Amino acid sequence: MTDPTLTRCAWGDSTPDYADYHDNEWGVPLRGANAMYERVSLEAFQSGLSWITILRKREAFRSAFLGFIPEKVAAFDQSDVERLMGDAGIVRNRAKIEATIRNARAIADLDQPLDDLLWSFAPDAPRVRPATMADVPAVTPESKAMAKTLKRLGFAFVGPTTCYALMQATGMVDDHVQSCWRATTPPPAR
Repeated sequence: MTDPTLTRCAWGDSTPDYADYHDNEWGVPLRGANAMYERVSLEAFQSGLSWITILRKREAFRSAFLGFIPEKVAAFDQSDVERLMGDAGIVRNRAKIEATIRNARAIADLDQPLDDLLWSFAPDAPRVRPATMADVPAVTPESKAMAKTLKRLGFAFVGPTTCYALMQATGMVDDHVQSCWRATTPPPAR
């Protein structure tokens, strides 16, 4: 249950789903290859859509993609693509489905854990906390570098904007605005 008296980033107050996600996940440092693969995948599916759409379909995505265990998804074939295209519980976009499978295969070829690779792009120095959401960038030099590296490694649907959203969601950067309660309170334990 979220506390309705808390001051949040503007988007975090728009729906109860967003408030819960904002309060308990967004900007909280996340580790683990499977967890990070899930987030890469969900951010890719979000491209061009509202995050609330993805958030509300998250459990269906987890079921459809076998818990986002890269080794399992890497084994998907064309029949799995067709199965997923028929799954009304997820976003049925062939290019995004195929990218999710392709990305699982790319993870298998990495010479380091996915989370270590992704976190290597986190900024070293703390940034000035944004005063408003208008002060939050859509891309940064780090997200551009991450996107370029991921594409070179065979990943798809990982442009600089998607990479920056991933960095925000997984706590690589902290873009809670100055007036947000999360700006002064440590993130919840995960």
